[in-house]
Amino acid sequence: MKRQKRDKLSRAHAKGYQAGISGRSKENCPYQTTDSRSQWLGGWRAAQEDRSTGLANR
Repeated sequence: MKRQKRDKLSRAHAKGYQAGISGRSKENCPYQTTDSRSQWLGGWRAAQEDRSTGLANR
């Protein structure tokens, strides 16, 4: 059985979260479309919040 890829917006959010956890700048967002970019930045902000509360080890 084939695995379905997650939809592009949730994937953008997950990629943004990974970028935020690793400490990358939000200017490194690879997306140009408004929806994908906002999802990526949302993930990045969530990661920054998690880092500030100590949920991430970095």
